[in-house]
This record gives sequence, structure tokens and C-alpha cells, in this order.
Amino acid sequence: QVQLVESGGGLVQPGGSLRLSCAASGSAFSINSMGWYRQAPGKQRDLVALITSSGTTNIPVSGTGRFTISIDGAKNTVDLQMNSLKPEDTAVYYCYLQTRGFQNYWGQGTQVTVSS
Repeated sequence: QVQLVESGGGLVQPGGSLRLSCAASGSAFSINSMGWYRQAPGKQRDLVALITSSGTTNIPVSGTGRFTISIDGAKNTVDLQMNSLKPEDTAVYYCYLQTRGFQNYWGQGTQVTVSS
């Protein structure tokens, strides 16, 4: 079993920045990939950014040039740096982990609100 603990959400003004962090803990697991998804009220959960244990990243167009994802394999942590935030980035952000055995885990979610 893997537990994911997120931190770093909050309220920020348009154009501002936030850094989300997620730490994974548990017994006997190996990371295939980690990342972040988000879900706004009434909408589906969408990919924000994904990174493999080897460092390959996948960031959709909505975040290109604004979001950066990084992973620390030794600490089992993943960080998401979000710059130039827009009101449409407002959502609950969920940490995600896939093990090498293709088991998927989710964090509890952290609220990000972009508003003046």
C-alpha cells in the first residue's frame, strides 16, 4: 500500500505562482511514474503533468511554458511548480503515483484557487 501526502495548495492572484509537493510512503514499492491531475467542479479529472522515474515528462498544452514537474526518486517526492496562474487553473489538484506493477494511487487532493 502506498500513501500520498500533498502540500502547497492555496489562494493566489492571477499571474502568481504556487508550488505543490507530494510525498509517497509505504512498503516495498517502486515508482513507474508520478504526477498531478486536477478536477474543477462539474468537470472530469484531467492530467496536469506526469513524470516517469527516469525523468520523462508529459505536460498538456494547457500547462506548457507555465508548469514544471520534477521528481526525487530517492525521497519518493514529486513537485509541481506552477507559474503565471490563471483563474481557469482553479481546481482540486490530486497527486498520482503508478508503481512498476501498474498499481495506481491517489492523494486526498489540495485546493488551488486563482482569484483576485
